[in-house]
Amino acid sequence: MWGFADANDLGTTEAQNANIRAGEKGPIGDSGEGQHRTTGGVRDVGTEGRDFDSYTDTPVLKMMKRKPPSRKKLKLPHGSFKAYLFDCDGTIANSMPLHYIAWKKALGEWNCEFDEKLFYAWGGMPIVEIISTLNERHGLSMPVEIVSDRKERLYLELLPQLKAIPEVLEHIEAQHGRIPFAVVSGSTRESVTASLASLNLLDRFDILVCAEDYKKSKPDPEAFLLAAAKLEVAPKACLVFEDTEMGIQAAAAAGMASVRIPPPWERISASQNYVG
Repeated sequence: MWGFADANDLGTTEAQNANIRAGEKGPIGDSGEGQHRTTGGVRDVGTEGRDFDSYTDTPVLKMMKRKPPSRKKLKLPHGSFKAYLFDCDGTIANSMPLHYIAWKKALGEWNCEFDEKLFYAWGGMPIVEIISTLNERHGLSMPVEIVSDRKERLYLELLPQLKAIPEVLEHIEAQHGRIPFAVVSGSTRESVTASLASLNLLDRFDILVCAEDYKKSKPDPEAFLLAAAKLEVAPKACLVFEDTEMGIQAAAAAGMASVRIPPPWERISASQNYVG
């Protein structure tokens, strides 16, 4: 099921809260724990509540609360494929809405806006590139490592709500053990591993190619070509499962066939289509 638990159901423990707060120090030279430097000065966030509700009031998230997306079978391209390459977020895992909640909360502590449609358009972009690009767009100087760690910790808090995307899970279960699988993601290895472990799918994949493993992100084909080489399968014999335009472009540049996983708003009935 899609949708989100109430903030009180997140199950955050005091130990988890302490771990989150430990990563909330401001840039070098700031004094005190739990502080961030913003364009308006240093603001204390150490006593913030663990409430995520205020970060779920967005068009896609509200729509998903009203009605879960319908399930439709994927139409695979014709061919005999010797390996499947899967993106993780938004393809295997219905994690994009959870990532957006984490982004909104982490960036909000630095007074940085991140439009929901832009977030989905940037699907597949590594976290450090997102923060760096937002810094440039908004004239900010958010510390990439600190904000990245904060966002990832917030996402891990939301993992109990994570579900697999049924249409993709169907093909994983059908072909597991018959052909090799790889995950090719713009997320960190820690994030990908945590997501797949939460879904009890980690053991289905022969290799993981994550943000730390390559230099050029999607739509460059480097990550997909690296996965094919590790699996010892020719690129033309690989089928890519992707939810983002950048991922589809990367697959095409690698000489691989692909199948597109519809985003949440396309999987909901026509009466509730996403309107930007």
